[in-house]
Amino acid sequence: MTTAPPADKTVAAVTGRSDWPHIARELADDLATDAVEREQAGKPPLDEVARLRESGLLTLLVPAAHGGGGADWRTAYTVVRTVAAADGAVAHLLGSHYFLSCCARFFTGPARAARVERASAAGQWYWGGGIASHEPPLMLTPTTDGYLLDGHQRYGSGVGVADRLLVRAAVPGTGEPLAVLVDPAHPGLMSSSGGDTFGQRLSAAGSIGFDSVPVTADDVLGSLSPDDGALSPFAGLAVPTSRLVSAQFCLGVAEGLLGEVREHGRAVHSPWQPFSPHPWTEGPPQDPYVLTAYGELAVSARAASALADQAVTALTHGLARGDDLDDEECAEIAVLASAAEAAAARAAQEITARALDAVGAHAAFARHGLDRFWRDTRTHTLREPVAHRLREVGDYFLNGAHPPFTLPA
Repeated sequence: MTTAPPADKTVAAVTGRSDWPHIARELADDLATDAVEREQAGKPPLDEVARLRESGLLTLLVPAAHGGGGADWRTAYTVVRTVAAADGAVAHLLGSHYFLSCCARFFTGPARAARVERASAAGQWYWGGGIASHEPPLMLTPTTDGYLLDGHQRYGSGVGVADRLLVRAAVPGTGEPLAVLVDPAHPGLMSSSGGDTFGQRLSAAGSIGFDSVPVTADDVLGSLSPDDGALSPFAGLAVPTSRLVSAQFCLGVAEGLLGEVREHGRAVHSPWQPFSPHPWTEGPPQDPYVLTAYGELAVSARAASALADQAVTALTHGLARGDDLDDEECAEIAVLASAAEAAAARAAQEITARALDAVGAHAAFARHGLDRFWRDTRTHTLREPVAHRLREVGDYFLNGAHPPFTLPA
């Protein structure tokens, strides 16, 4: 768990929306300078979370009236994508934080959500954990003054560095899943960071154990039930909101690698240009195979980006509708977000694998760290299989079936 610095050492006072992309670019440039070394060292991302906190980006989505940056989700997605181009693991930390820290808006009333967001902004909390639908719920046992939380969660994001955890729990008897806010400082909570993954080694993800951890009634934010009618259409937007975090992460990592191999391709010419008698001659790269590969990858990235932008626009409109949103509108937004996530994941997997072919043997040098883009992407897509999103899109297209309320890892 990290400790928030004094307020005068943060940039939380920055509220101009146009400033946030600039702050994100500055942070990305800073992270890029030692991204390879930090990733290879694989240490807990305490310094990385401190950089996020000092930049003010942790409170970007908190309304200005509650002490935050007052930005919208479109801006947050831009920030995640920008950071992902420099450091995928840190972008995963930030994207998970944005989704989890905004869940109170979806699953509890406005007054409680405002209290949670004010406390989060004041404490500069970094949020970790996870409320994935496939996780077996923890058990929430009522007591005279609240609840006791017990059980084991197999995967949570940022569990090694979080100031607060949001987890999925159920009350015995009813089995209804609930979103629960937990302070990880309690001695009954034990986390194990999954440092043995081949990608996203700085995301501080891992398992969490709970042994009679006390929870107040105010920390039980609300229902996560997938039953029809249990959640409002607005609450249903939690799913596409998180899907688009995933899409922006994938696009950012893909664009980051494309940027690196482009610079590498301009500086180091291919030694096997069959149509040039002088393959080492200075000048723009002319190998037709390399140019075709770059063209294909650029098209893949741009197509996925355009679909993601369309989905973000639809989500932004849906969020603005609030309680006026209906089930069909929510379903259309969810399907579009699933399509965008699938396209982004496919593009990222293709780009992070094939872009190395354009570089050639130099891509294998560990000092360049180009393999980290593929490893970060593949680790992410293993948790969020493309096939599940394609099934949702196909079922809606063919049968008009609304996507299930399934929250991602």
